[in-house]
Amino acid sequence: MHVVMFGDQHVESLGGAQVSMRLQRRFLERAGHTVSIVAPRMHGPRAGIADDAYIDTPSIPLTVDREYSMSWPGRRTDRFVDAALSGRPPVDVVHVQGDFWGAFIGHRFAARHGLPVVHTMHNRVDVGIEATAPFPGVVLRSLNAWQRRVLAPVGRGAAAAPDRTAAATTGRDGWAYLRRFAARSQAVTAPSSHFARRLEQHGVTPGLGAVPGVDVVWNGIDDDVLDAALASEPARRAAGRPRLVWLGRMSPEKRLLPFLEAVAEAGIEAEVEIIGGGGQEGAARRLVQRLTPTASVVFAGRLPYVQTLHRIAAADAVVQTSIGFETQGMTVFEAAALGTPAVVSDPDIAAELGSGLWAVPDASSAALAATLRTAVTQIASGHGPIPDGSVRDRFRQSSRTAAMVEVYRRARA
Repeated sequence: MHVVMFGDQHVESLGGAQVSMRLQRRFLERAGHTVSIVAPRMHGPRAGIADDAYIDTPSIPLTVDREYSMSWPGRRTDRFVDAALSGRPPVDVVHVQGDFWGAFIGHRFAARHGLPVVHTMHNRVDVGIEATAPFPGVVLRSLNAWQRRVLAPVGRGAAAAPDRTAAATTGRDGWAYLRRFAARSQAVTAPSSHFARRLEQHGVTPGLGAVPGVDVVWNGIDDDVLDAALASEPARRAAGRPRLVWLGRMSPEKRLLPFLEAVAEAGIEAEVEIIGGGGQEGAARRLVQRLTPTASVVFAGRLPYVQTLHRIAAADAVVQTSIGFETQGMTVFEAAALGTPAVVSDPDIAAELGSGLWAVPDASSAALAATLRTAVTQIASGHGPIPDGSVRDRFRQSSRTAAMVEVYRRARA
C-alpha cells in the first residue's frame, strides 16, 4: 500500500505525534509499504532536512524559535500537494494525524481523489485550547467556523457517502469540531481505550465506515530501541536513595509546578530528575529554590529519546501528573515496557496501565504528596509494584503497525 500521512507539524519537529509518525513510517516501510508524509515546511535551524518521503508544503513560522509552522489550507496548497504526489505510486489510503491545518489539507486531498481516510485523534482539542488560549470559547467557535468554510459538506467528495445524521456535525465546541472530521472518515483511531471511549460518548465515530466504533491503536516504542534499552539495564538496582523521574513539556496542563510543591510537602528522601523543557522551566527552578525540598531536584533539560529511555530504565519510578489532558500518556507505558513502575495522577491512564503503579486518589497536592511518600517508602524497602509484563509486547511498534495495517485494509474495503 501507499499510505499518505498528513500532520499539523513537520515530523522532524519536537512533539509526541511527530515521534509517533516517524516511527509508524519506519515500520510500515519495514513491512513493505510506501509512505509519504505531508506537513508544513520547517523554518528553524533544522529546516531543509532531505528525505524522499517528505512533502513539505509552503508555510509560515508560528513560534519565536521557528520550530513550528503553519500551511494555509486552500487551492494553492491543494495544487502543491497534488503535484508533489503525481510522480509517486497511486495512493491507497490517507492517514490524517493532525487536528488543524494538516487535517484540513488531508481531508481535502482525500475528497478530491476519492480516497478512504483513517483519522487518528491525537489530542483533546477542547482541553488543549483551554489550557493554552486566553479566550478558549472564542477560539473554539472560530475554529469550528474555519473548519466549515474549508471543508466541503460530507457527501460532496468522490469518496463520500451521505452524512450519518445532520446532528453529528452540529455544534461549536471541541467535540463538534472532531465529529466533523470523523464524519468524513472511513475509520477513526485513538491511542488509548479511555480516549476512544470518550470520543464514542461524544459521537466522534466514523461516518463513512462499516464499523461505527473507534479503533484503539496505541502509539508504540521502537522494537530495536526497546531491546537495546533492556539489554543495557543492570541486573540489580544501583545503591542510593529512591530515584524519581518526571518528564514532559513544562506547560500548565502537565502540572509540573504542583508536582514540585508535592515533593516539598512530602519531605521525601529521594533524587528527583526533571527531563524536558518549556515555558514554565524558569518558574519551576524558582519554586525549587524557594521551597528547598528535602529531595534533591535536578533539571536535566531536553534529552535525546534513547537517552531518556535509559533514564527511565534506571529510575525507580516515573511520575505522571497531568489530569484529563493526555490521550495516551506515553511515558508510563514506556516505563512499564522497561520494567519501571509509575506514580499516576490521571485515573484514566491508571486504568489503562492496569498494574505496576501507585495511583494518586485525587488532584490535590496533599494526595500527590502522600502517594509520593508511599512510593518512596516501598521503593526503599524493595516492595514496590511490578509492571504488567504483557505491556512490553503490546507496546512494540511492530505490533502497533500490524494493527494499523488491518485498519487501513478495512477502510479501503
